[in-house]
Amino acid sequence: MADSHAVDIASLAQQLREDLAAAAPPPAQLDTGCPIVIAQVGELTRNVDPPEYEPQHVAIGPCYHRTDSTHMARDDEKLRCLAAVLEKAATAGGATLEVYLDEVARIEARARRCYAHTFEHLDGAEFVRMLLLDACYLLVRFARLAARQENAMAGGAKEAVAVVRDTLYLAENQIPFFVVDMVYRLTVPDAGVSAADAIAGYVRELLRRQQYSVATPAVAAPPGPGNLLHLLHMHLTPVALSPPCTTVAGAGSGKQQRFGRWRTATEYHCAGVGFRPRPLGGKGGGGARSILDVRLDARGGALEIPHLNIDAETWRLLRNLMALEQSNPAAAGSHVTAYCVFVSQLACTARDVELLSRRGVIAHGMGSHGEVAELFADLCKGVVFGADGNYLHATWLAMEGRFRSRPRRWAAWLMLKYFSNPWLAVGLAAAAVGLVCTVVQAVYSVLSYTPGGT
Repeated sequence: MADSHAVDIASLAQQLREDLAAAAPPPAQLDTGCPIVIAQVGELTRNVDPPEYEPQHVAIGPCYHRTDSTHMARDDEKLRCLAAVLEKAATAGGATLEVYLDEVARIEARARRCYAHTFEHLDGAEFVRMLLLDACYLLVRFARLAARQENAMAGGAKEAVAVVRDTLYLAENQIPFFVVDMVYRLTVPDAGVSAADAIAGYVRELLRRQQYSVATPAVAAPPGPGNLLHLLHMHLTPVALSPPCTTVAGAGSGKQQRFGRWRTATEYHCAGVGFRPRPLGGKGGGGARSILDVRLDARGGALEIPHLNIDAETWRLLRNLMALEQSNPAAAGSHVTAYCVFVSQLACTARDVELLSRRGVIAHGMGSHGEVAELFADLCKGVVFGADGNYLHATWLAMEGRFRSRPRRWAAWLMLKYFSNPWLAVGLAAAAVGLVCTVVQAVYSVLSYTPGGT
């Protein structure tokens, strides 16, 4: 009883009950029409390259709403978009400003529940104002609601790239898509299509121009896109999905082969695996729909990888798509993460990048292959990825089996060392013929000195 470390169980239990009662339960996004949670990127991932997740031209949504930067789009630019939307609504006999504000106010609470953070520093009026202005800005930019106003704001190619980067590519810089759709329907009530259909045309053209995807998913089908980045993500779904990681390692082994690390391109090449670029949208249905459609050829001797055109925005796009999947594993899956793990391990050295560049699998305009390899190697740092449901699992199994096959590795070594150079191949063939002739001559010499020999 005199122990100074004695614990008052009853008092501690009462304190914990009070804390449990005061703690607010987490919002149930999926039950309130929010298929995609808009969450801030984790520090371990962000610290690899923080600017890849932060807007430089325009802030959309509450995460960067009060960012103090002279380079960011000001309210006056968003107000011009609001004016263009109101003008469009007036010509179509649509809503007034009061109607827009009233409708946005009705869904404010629902919109707040789509964020992983509460943003209590923004009161109701400021939050509603932000949602309306941001929705109008996105519609004018991407849904062609006001062509004349959009042309007046174009500002050249540099600004257009900055707008796309900040509004389409960033996981944090988003507002729920149902807000954009509601403003669109109020503006053009007789359009006959949703905002997702109106903006998807722009997204498809952008991805085709960058050679990332030629897919045409049904973006308006329920539950629809959660935000603009998710709309882009819907165009990057692989055609064929592998079963979960339960494939048997070998015939009659009775064991399951767990997913492991990909080998480098150089290692696969030394094991006799070839690399070929797979065209997007090829004839006869044999082409890929997006850069994710990696496959082995029919004989299993070559890996067909859709051509990846690397530019200044490639890493930002891939990183933010992975951030979207990290926050929404059930709703978004992990296909882009699986692809990024694949390419980051396949092309992590300068020799790998050089090999894949020669084969036409990747193309870049950076200073050196080593610089590209470093970016590939850092691509998935801080990313949590489980092998379950990996759509490339069957491909990894086949590649691992080929890499571990000693006869194939020896055959590949001979091909690379001797038969890749025609003069070495001719010399080896001549040496083999000479050896055969020597053996035959020796046999006949022996036979000539034996009884019954000739």
